Amino acid sequence: MSESWSGGCQCGAIRYRFTRRPAGAHVCHCRMCQKAFGGFYAPLVGARSEYFEVTRGAIATFSSSDLVERGFCRDCGTPLTFAYKSGSGISVAIGSLDHPEDFPPLDQHGVESRLPFVNGIGHLPDLPATEDEDPATAEAIRQSNHQHPDRDTAEWPPGGR
Repeated sequence: MSESWSGGCQCGAIRYRFTRRPAGAHVCHCRMCQKAFGGFYAPLVGARSEYFEVTRGAIATFSSSDLVERGFCRDCGTPLTFAYKSGSGISVAIGSLDHPEDFPPLDQHGVESRLPFVNGIGHLPDLPATEDEDPATAEAIRQSNHQHPDRDTAEWPPGGR
């Protein structure tokens, strides 16, 4: 079996894979990426489109400009892809990959819009895990979890619910 790099949305309606290892991991601080991700920046990694395929569902898209198309899950809203309409590549949200730890960002784009506090986030104090502070809530979340696992599944949701 050939090597592939899979990922998908939070609910599991969308699954995708790269047949060639994605490259160019970075974060983009531009205001469009901040809005698209609902975060301080967008972490992205990509490859040529010919090495990318959707294996479950269909990615919905939004043209954030005349040049760029962003993909997302219509069911759960997870931001998934970024592509220049006239380009030959596609990037995915690093956090949507099954193994995001394999793609540490190498550089930063759109730094003119970087929020002034972002560089200091790593120095903020760590608080205890929910499992330590509120075990009952952590267990209730675990028992009612609707998030797709970080791996491909033959069927989702389980039992077709």
